[in-house]
Amino acid sequence: MVGRTSTTARYTRGVAAAVVTVATLILAANAGPARAAETRPAWHPQTTTGPAASAGR
Repeated sequence: MVGRTSTTARYTRGVAAAVVTVATLILAANAGPARAAETRPAWHPQTTTGPAASAGR
């Protein structure tokens, strides 16, 4: 039969698990997409496609 685990060992394992959990959550929160280096918006030319765009040609 397996012997009983001491109270200190149980609390130590619990605290270690809590530390690992908090560290994982912090790392996951900081793993988002990178911010843009420039603050101005990206320029996208307006393109039209489809039958209405080629009707006047």
